[in-house]
Amino acid sequence: MTTRALPEGRYGAARGGTPKRWRRWLFTAVALIVSLAVAWIAYLNLGPAPIDAERVSYDEVPGNAMSVTINVTRDAPSKPGVCIVRLRDLSGAESGRKEVFVPAGDNHGLQTTVVRSTDRPVTADVFGCSYDVPTYLSSS
Repeated sequence: MTTRALPEGRYGAARGGTPKRWRRWLFTAVALIVSLAVAWIAYLNLGPAPIDAERVSYDEVPGNAMSVTINVTRDAPSKPGVCIVRLRDLSGAESGRKEVFVPAGDNHGLQTTVVRSTDRPVTADVFGCSYDVPTYLSSS
């Protein structure tokens, strides 16, 4: 089987097989910059939280309530914070919620609070913490 030659003016000039060297460097630089930007944004969004809390214990209190103790860890002990504690009923739905003021102090601190519930609570957890304390919670 023989191969035919293509007509010369019909398809244009044949391209070179390799791209120019400066294009490779440009694409490499752009890929590196984009990768660094994605890594920085991921670090900011998924990195360690400046204030965090974990549930230490919870006990049921008469009257559809629970006593909840949390351990607050933060990077700036001189700043007050707020943590949201919530209760869940047997179906798993949120049945109670309370904002707990965390005064300025040590890096680690135990806070105990009583949270009321609309139904009989079965568990408690920490929804989240923040340094943005609402004015109605601040002690000043």
